[in-house]
Amino acid sequence: MGEEASCNAVSVMEAAKQQQPPKENGLAAAGEAVTAAAAPDPRLQGISDAIRVVPHFPKEALIPLLSLTVCACMRRGGGVDGAGIMFNDITTLLLRPGVFKDAVDLFVERYRGMGIDAVAGIEARGFIFGPAIALAIGAKFIPLRKPRKLPGEVISEKYVLEYGTDCLEMHVGAIVPAERVIIVDDLVATGGTLCAAIRLLERAGADVVECACLIGLPKFKNFYKLNGKPVYVLVESRESDK
Repeated sequence: MGEEASCNAVSVMEAAKQQQPPKENGLAAAGEAVTAAAAPDPRLQGISDAIRVVPHFPKEALIPLLSLTVCACMRRGGGVDGAGIMFNDITTLLLRPGVFKDAVDLFVERYRGMGIDAVAGIEARGFIFGPAIALAIGAKFIPLRKPRKLPGEVISEKYVLEYGTDCLEMHVGAIVPAERVIIVDDLVATGGTLCAAIRLLERAGADVVECACLIGLPKFKNFYKLNGKPVYVLVESRESDK
């Protein structure tokens, strides 16, 4: 959210001009990122409609709200010094159990049967969807937390934000080398936080299969990958309520 991309974000559409990898287990082969929009599902419109757009949110208020709200944010068009932040608020989706279930089910349908050993959720909104997905596919859940939130020995990965720097931490021993992992968060904007999560898990020996997000900026509709890993997005962020 509002993070600077400190990772290798590449359009796979460009790479596909030179190479067309085969499909495996219903998932695009490694290196190809796909979005649910490629295969429209009627549930997606309901999910998109359930997300409230909060315009002109003061940029100065963003930092304290990062740890206090369940709002996914995107920058308004108009540059760095624009009038404020455009929030895509997922709390309205959470208030609609049927739509909330649809969102979880779409992720579960994608990853069930793929041999996923662990679901890693990024604090804090990855904790909303990640455990439900993990339980449904029979995987363990690994919380990736902000500094000094986990007891015991941890492994850390720092990354650059628009408003400074941050860090993700994970318990030492949470991952067994070669375990297949998906990373879950609510929003992908620039991808900086997801890239930090990928690096953290790979340092521990994980095989990161894919990143899964509820909301993505429009560029992630066009087959993107982060640090060579696919990004799967359910719905595109909006700039106004319908």
